[in-house]
Amino acid sequence: MHLYLNGLISHYGYLSLLIGCITEGETFLLLGGLAVHEGLLRFKGVVLAAMIGGIIGDQLLFWLGYRFGTCILRRFSKYHHTITKVNGLIRKWPSLFIIGVRFMYGFRILGPIIIGTSRLKPLRFFILNVIGAALWSLIFVTLGYFSGELILPYLYKLDKHFNYFLWLGIGIIIFLIIRYIIRYCNHHYNR
Repeated sequence: MHLYLNGLISHYGYLSLLIGCITEGETFLLLGGLAVHEGLLRFKGVVLAAMIGGIIGDQLLFWLGYRFGTCILRRFSKYHHTITKVNGLIRKWPSLFIIGVRFMYGFRILGPIIIGTSRLKPLRFFILNVIGAALWSLIFVTLGYFSGELILPYLYKLDKHFNYFLWLGIGIIIFLIIRYIIRYCNHHYNR
């Protein structure tokens, strides 16, 4: 199992990182750092793939906000006060906010949409987005790399027992399916 997984990571790791970082990122970046620590991927490649994925994701969200932002934000009426505060931060410190938005918990998706509604110039957003993505990918991949010393021994122990967990999970799923079928049949038979 372990060798097969290593081959998959080596073969599809960069593409997986790029796609994963379009929507979410920190988890993929940390795992990418662990893969670098294990020698499965190269540091520069992981940082570059994550950076490109982060840029693409935030650019898409920015354009979504630029084009349809007001309609989208109306759906979040209970967060109106927060959105107003964020708009104030964007007006006060636009560069700092754009670079830092991907580090703010809860604003990874909504932040670029709000920035798009602020009518900030697209070229300025793009440049600051590239800077933010570079810092973000570099920091989190490095954290993943250095946390490899702490995490990997536990992952190896888990990998040893992976087959047991896999079969236990399959058994539980089969049990739940059979239980559902029996209840369904009993319910319809007793009508």
